[in-house]
Amino acid sequence: MTGAAVTRSGPGRLLVAVYAIFALAAGARAGVQIATRFSEAPVAYALSAFAAVVYVLATVALALGGRTSRRIALASLTIELVGVLVVGTLSLADPAAFPDATVWSAYGRGYGFIPLVLPIVGLYWLRRTAPAAARS
Repeated sequence: MTGAAVTRSGPGRLLVAVYAIFALAAGARAGVQIATRFSEAPVAYALSAFAAVVYVLATVALALGGRTSRRIALASLTIELVGVLVVGTLSLADPAAFPDATVWSAYGRGYGFIPLVLPIVGLYWLRRTAPAAARS
């Protein structure tokens, strides 16, 4: 099986589907928020838009699964995990800085903490499906 087939087969299919759903949800939410009330919480809404872009990158890269795509997936999943941890921590430490929630606020509490778990699962899946030479 090729690298592309491995990352998008079996559980990888579910992972790609969940990322696609999150890309759509975060993008739609950010689009509405930016279009209708950007001045209320520009940082939060911009972060939601950024999260949507990261989810789109992760979705496409995981679905393609080639060598370059795996690197893009690794980068986007790492950025996502760091984003969830940083924004999650800041949103709890200084709630006034986030007058409205982002996808990553409170570690994704508004989304059932899936934004916190998803990059960990994705990184695990990339590691598990890596060619044998890359794992050693």
